[in-house]
Amino acid sequence: MIKAASAISERQASALDGLSEDVLSSATPLVLRNYIQHWPLVEKARQSDLVLREYLLSYYNGRPVHLMKADAAFKGRLFYNEDLSGFNFTRSNQALDNVFADLAASQNDATSPTFYVGSTAIDSVFPSLRKGNDLAFLAGKALASIWMGNQTRIAAHYDAPDNIACVVAGQRRFTLFPPEQIANLYIGPIDFTPAGQPASLVDFHAPDYAKYPNFKHAIEASQSAVLEPGDAIYIPANWWHHVEGLSDFNVLVNYWWRQVENHIGVPNDALLHAILALRELPESQRDAWRSIFEHYIFSAAEHSYIPEHAKGVLGEVTNTNARKLRAMLANKLNR
Repeated sequence: MIKAASAISERQASALDGLSEDVLSSATPLVLRNYIQHWPLVEKARQSDLVLREYLLSYYNGRPVHLMKADAAFKGRLFYNEDLSGFNFTRSNQALDNVFADLAASQNDATSPTFYVGSTAIDSVFPSLRKGNDLAFLAGKALASIWMGNQTRIAAHYDAPDNIACVVAGQRRFTLFPPEQIANLYIGPIDFTPAGQPASLVDFHAPDYAKYPNFKHAIEASQSAVLEPGDAIYIPANWWHHVEGLSDFNVLVNYWWRQVENHIGVPNDALLHAILALRELPESQRDAWRSIFEHYIFSAAEHSYIPEHAKGVLGEVTNTNARKLRAMLANKLNR
């Protein structure tokens, strides 16, 4: 296993306190020790894995969950196959009762397959579970998901929203990289990914520095922490994170939310359109468009020389302006 350069900053906090504006505005990771220690989920986990599984099943509505399963030879790494033409795991929809039975049978067995139920919306599978196990300050504005499995390794990837990941059972190791390390992480395809997001191709347990020489610079910029049940971590939007489940039974609950209104567009859509519209242009034209984007998107220019009533879509992106922009874009794309 690679050694991360530094530990992630920590703070003792309560889930009832939420996250302060200074933390969110700083856009730096933060470990929140004992953040959810009062959750019944955590209390059950501290009694035993069996007690926690029975507690979860008492809320389960019977809907199938999405299971990823890999051979033990891959040591928990859910990833591509050798030539990136497919994956090293299978996917299936299973009853959670059966998944829990497999997980129970696999404990303390080094030859057991990897079982992983990832990113399952809590409200769709565990109605009412959040009544006693939730982050109140995110009520109504975050997607709450649950992740369950045995020992797993999830390749470094980023999420566009902000993220609070809460460890319910087992240990998790998080290794984080700032957004500017993207070139040193050797990211794979955008439109063919193991779990929805582009991911680093580097095996963190056995990095191939001949193939990925600049990965050492990413490691120098990385931060890492191991979380226990009851702990949480704030991962700012667009930070790359490699996540490992270190125990035979791991449960995590996470929250994704955006710090903008719902009518604001999704940045990844703009990235896809930019690939379509800009990447193949001659270099001189790409340079020109870089200046245009800097002027309209990334600078602090307020275009005060234009009367407010005449700014149009250059004004504040209100719901009305958002609708206008979408209509303009849809009209251009539907040619």
